[in-house]
Amino acid sequence: MEKGIYYAKPGDKIDRHLLIRQATRGIASNGKPFLTLRLSDDSGDIEAKLWGVKPEDERTYTGKTIVYIQGEAFDYRGRLQLKITRIRPVNDQDNIKMEDLVPTAPMEKLDMLEHVNQFVFDIGNAKIQRMTRFLLKKYQHAFLESPAATRNHHEFMSGLAYHVVCMLQLAQSVVQLYPSLNKDLLYAGIILHDLGKVRELSGPIDTEYTPEGKLIGHISIMAAEIRQTASELKIEGEEPMLLEHLILSHHGKGEWGSPKPPLVQEAEILHYIDNLDAKMNMMDRALGKTEAGHFTERIPALENRTFYKPKNI
Repeated sequence: MEKGIYYAKPGDKIDRHLLIRQATRGIASNGKPFLTLRLSDDSGDIEAKLWGVKPEDERTYTGKTIVYIQGEAFDYRGRLQLKITRIRPVNDQDNIKMEDLVPTAPMEKLDMLEHVNQFVFDIGNAKIQRMTRFLLKKYQHAFLESPAATRNHHEFMSGLAYHVVCMLQLAQSVVQLYPSLNKDLLYAGIILHDLGKVRELSGPIDTEYTPEGKLIGHISIMAAEIRQTASELKIEGEEPMLLEHLILSHHGKGEWGSPKPPLVQEAEILHYIDNLDAKMNMMDRALGKTEAGHFTERIPALENRTFYKPKNI
């Protein structure tokens, strides 16, 4: 089977590296312990049982561990599972990294960073550029690895940076079409709008909300960061306030999580660009797993709609 585990069918032989997302201990009817493993690659996941485990197996086969597995896919009560015939932890000779087995952005990290930095250089307002550069540098490593969400859109390794890159490309076209927009404010707002997610979310593997994320949230986190940055850099004037407003309003409405609605042009456009890129990502990924002439699975964030993939166009 050359395609990812998502595409496995009953009877397929499995011979590949997989990531243990979760390992749960259980006791079989014969009184012996076993592990329920949730295994994945960059296409999806599958469940498997590891029977008759020893204490050393429980220590070895834990979450976020890469393993080499041989086995066979089979149908169990309507769900695909994997029967393991051989399993071992990876070694140096396997030459495989975590990034190879989790969904990740279709661009290299350094390429995305270079792309974003080019837009930072294009910001002509010195105050806005200094604040943007300062915050991007402060969180650069996490920015390049973090997903943009726990589900729905860009919920993959480096998804946050990729989301920003795509939004910046959209914004570049929009400011050419509508020259009344302040590109400096819009570019900075895009780069910083979700940067608080590096603290709101736990990281790219089995992403969860941190306590800070649950109690405060990325919008408030970044609004406070902008105010603190302006103070540290001794930047005065409207720029910090306007940039903070873009962060506070980018979800559009109070019921969608924004403390304020967009009240300047750039904030309104930031909201539209953010929404457009998120929805396109959801549709593209669903359609990518759908055969031509069929409908996607329902997409909860898009009013639970299914989307048709045309056959001949």
